Amino acid sequence: MAATTAHDKILIIDFGSQVTQLIARRIRESGVYCEIHPFQSAQAAFDKLQPKGVIFSGGPGSVPAEGSPRAPQVVIESGLPILGICYGQQVLCHQLGGTVEGGHAAEFGRADVQVLADSPLFEGIWQKGGAYPVWMSHGDRVTQLPDGFEVKATSENAPFAVAADEKRRFYTTMFHPEVVHTRDGAKLLSNFVHNICGCKSDWTMAAYRQEMIAKICDQVGAGKVICGLSGGVDSAVAAVLIHEAIGDQLTCVFVDHGLMRLGEAEEVVRLFRDHYNIPLVHVNAEDMFLAELERCGSDPEAKRKAIGRLFIEVFEAEAKKIGGAEFLAQGTLYPDVIESVSFTGGPSVTIKSHHNVGGLPERMKMKLVEPLRELFKDEVRVLGRELGLPEAFVGRHPFPGPGLAIRCPGEISKEKLDILRKADAIYLDEIRKAGLYDKIWQAFAVLLPVRTVGVMGDYRTYDHVCALRAVTSIDGMTADFYPFDMNFLGRAATRIINEVKGINRVVYDVTSKPPGTIEWE
Repeated sequence: MAATTAHDKILIIDFGSQVTQLIARRIRESGVYCEIHPFQSAQAAFDKLQPKGVIFSGGPGSVPAEGSPRAPQVVIESGLPILGICYGQQVLCHQLGGTVEGGHAAEFGRADVQVLADSPLFEGIWQKGGAYPVWMSHGDRVTQLPDGFEVKATSENAPFAVAADEKRRFYTTMFHPEVVHTRDGAKLLSNFVHNICGCKSDWTMAAYRQEMIAKICDQVGAGKVICGLSGGVDSAVAAVLIHEAIGDQLTCVFVDHGLMRLGEAEEVVRLFRDHYNIPLVHVNAEDMFLAELERCGSDPEAKRKAIGRLFIEVFEAEAKKIGGAEFLAQGTLYPDVIESVSFTGGPSVTIKSHHNVGGLPERMKMKLVEPLRELFKDEVRVLGRELGLPEAFVGRHPFPGPGLAIRCPGEISKEKLDILRKADAIYLDEIRKAGLYDKIWQAFAVLLPVRTVGVMGDYRTYDHVCALRAVTSIDGMTADFYPFDMNFLGRAATRIINEVKGINRVVYDVTSKPPGTIEWE
């Protein structure tokens, strides 16, 4: 909290919605700092954070059910503005004496709300008498409002789509303003935090950079820090920020497992040794990782665990060689922090490895330096630009910790990885040439564990099938396939087949990614 004490703050109490993180993202996009805390620990977070307003998220629970989640009464009685969303509306109304019932017509997906009365929540966006599209996701609903509440908007299956007690500054919506499907939903949230809660827009990356540098210096003092580089954006931004704070007290360790995209290992070394002149230990461990992966066969979980274990072993050995380091830097992001304390059953403490396949052992007994733990992924990219990292690095598509191993289902070999690396590079090159790279959230090639018979020229071939995937996403929680035209796919497939020996067929994956799924296996 040292980096955020000077800012106005909003507390989001999480009741388990899949899109709670989107509430935080929308609020931060409006320049206001906020944190998400599960309902079980919300009172402690409320006392510590001292927010200017509180938001109750949606959730899968049913308020009438015995043992369903409740909000701390101290929050409701605090006199602060509260916005209840979906389940948040229901639980707030219930705890204020209203009635919530199940058994009514549910609403899932798009709906239209009819605005019945003006409200500070609607200022500058919705007008009395207008109809506006929103996103609903509810089964239960409020059937009797608490005293002091009045209806501001209604929908076909939600008679209290928006209800408020404006004297006490309690506002509720049955729909989800945080999702993009709700028209002007982000502005509605901005109205709540700015106009109703009175928050200032003082959450910027320039301010965060300076505040975090001071925090790192205070935490580390004259101590030494080691940072494990994965080659991804998170660890790179963390390392550059820490180096700006403490200089050569930081040493980076780059464990090159041979599973990166074409040319990326060399790019990491150039960036840190040549551009930033940051002390870097480059460990070429490709042979070790490949030998272990070949022993794993085709079991994806065995491969993940092997990569995580070897990364830890190599990193730990190099840390001992450096000697004297008492601090470990990690690129932990805010979603990692949120997920590690999820009320839905996640572990209470999770240390993120740079390969997302396991934690660092307790025997290392190092203090953690996590300068990004308050940031979302898009905020990390903004901070990277603020620090001067090259755009080609900061804007690069996300890459999984296990690297190409996750994009090569079945048995792993150097030959298959090299084939995949070349195909992937051609695919991304074509995307860049078409001016589509920044419009796509993530694109990659996959070498499928099947071979097919094909004809190339006058010869029959029996080679691998390559799958191409490209998705659009706002937040990485959900994704949909990118609608390439056939001319693009034809160009990319032709180049891959002609230039990559070992591939004779290319397919395009048009599946979507629902919340919580991993990217391929």
